[in-house]
Order: sequence, then structure tokens, then C-alpha cells
Amino acid sequence: MPQNVPSFDELLNSAQHSAVHLEMRDAYGVANEADDFARWKSTGERDNDPGSPYWAPWATLVRSTVARGVVVRRARIVSEPVSDYIRFEHAGTVVNVEAGERVRWLPRRRASDIALPGNDFWLIDDRLIRWNHFTGDGASGGGEISEDPAAASLCADAFEAVWARATPHEDYKIS
Repeated sequence: MPQNVPSFDELLNSAQHSAVHLEMRDAYGVANEADDFARWKSTGERDNDPGSPYWAPWATLVRSTVARGVVVRRARIVSEPVSDYIRFEHAGTVVNVEAGERVRWLPRRRASDIALPGNDFWLIDDRLIRWNHFTGDGASGGGEISEDPAAASLCADAFEAVWARATPHEDYKIS
């Protein structure tokens, strides 16, 4: 297992044609989201300004990646009814879409017969995987890089199967 995991900037800047991201957890406890999540839970208001300190680094990175002709897609498998965290994510996804990501949502019940990897991942150009590991409480457990062709094939197939069944963000309604 390589010890040097590239940053998301390095990862997306290396993409030539595609960057896909599969998220499969109903809650994340990532430290840099904690304040925004707490504020959203108490006020119902979400920072959706792509120029804000929270969003600007990501929105800028995605815009520049898409401008180079790279297709950036994100699919989320979610339990329904959705968790508070997924409501929070959904409320902010408008920024991902505005930056150029294509985002879809798949209810977990519709994913039962899809062979899925054990961890969330980014797959770059169908060959380079960045596994996203999380602790039991959803905190980041660090990343891992793999160029294993069999694992990359599993990720590509899983992502495409999820994508084909999933609902585009603009049509996925949370009640």
C-alpha cells in the first residue's frame, strides 16, 4: 500500500477524461464540515455560496477540471428516509452541480443486487482509485491509492451500475 496519497487537487489535476466518486454512507463526521453541519441542524440554512471559504477551494477545483474536458460525476447511495446528514448534503449539492459536477442519488433498496466495493472511492480515468476510509463514527480514516486493474474494474462497473439506476440531483426530492 503506497504511503503517499495525493491531495484531491493533485488527483483531479491528473485526470485526463473522467473522475467519478461513489459515496455509500448515510453520515460522515468529517472535521471540516462539522461547523456547517451544526449550523444547518440548528438553523436549516446551508452555505450555498460557491465563493465562500467553505466551498471556494472545491468549486474552483471542479470548475478547472471540467474546463479541461474532464467529466466529473458523483453518485450517492442513500437509505430512505434519509438521515439528517444526507439532508445536509442534498441542501448543498447545488454548489457541486453549479461547479460542473454531475450528481445522482440512488435509494439503497435499489442497489441490493449491485456488486459494490467495501469503501467509498474516487476513480480517475478508469485506472487510479483513491479509497476513502472512514472510522465507525464517520471521521476520515485516511485515503489509500490503488492502480490494481481488477479493483479499478470493480469500481468502474459498480459506479456505472449505480449511475444507470440513480436519479439526477434536480429530480431527487427529499421529503
